[in-house]
Amino acid sequence: MVKRYRWAAGLAAVCGLLMAAPQANAEVEPGGWTPQSPGYKVQEKGCGHADGMTFSLTCGDTSGEQRAERRYDTYTGGTHQFEGYFRISSMGGSRISLKQTFRDTSGSQGPYYMLAVENGGRLYTVAGGTTVSDAGTVGATVRVNTVNQVGKTHRTYINGSLANTVDSPSGSYYDKFGAYRTSSGNGPITVTWSNVKFWSK
Repeated sequence: MVKRYRWAAGLAAVCGLLMAAPQANAEVEPGGWTPQSPGYKVQEKGCGHADGMTFSLTCGDTSGEQRAERRYDTYTGGTHQFEGYFRISSMGGSRISLKQTFRDTSGSQGPYYMLAVENGGRLYTVAGGTTVSDAGTVGATVRVNTVNQVGKTHRTYINGSLANTVDSPSGSYYDKFGAYRTSSGNGPITVTWSNVKFWSK
């Protein structure tokens, strides 16, 4: 009887540890993913300032290049997933891009997919203005996953739910996140990213 109690207690302890442990993988689509650790460079322009994972635009300028971002390494082909959580702590401006999947095809670089936020919390695609979610309010923590199946589709998930799908041309891409003033936007804004992960398959 004592052995049975000890076995039950041990099983309960293991279950408790498993329930308390953070998820090693949080990718939003079926398995087969390999974790990646791409390198990055910090980009600061105009009134943009990066301090670790906190990115700020300190001015309300409506012209010029205002950005503070991390630019990750370029990839070509395959399927690539980004995951990160952002929290806007203050926002006096509007129409700021928070995450980009940037197309980097030789001699023809350019923004391809830009996820931006308006004052009030609307998340939208800069190309076309499609609403993705209303989750981007000040103080809220928002989980973002993008899955770029190069040559097929680019999918965006907000808080684990599929929110947007667009075509993905073949070529080379890289991920960026932080704070970037769109052509119709302005700061100030302060946003902090956390738990950023990458996978490919």
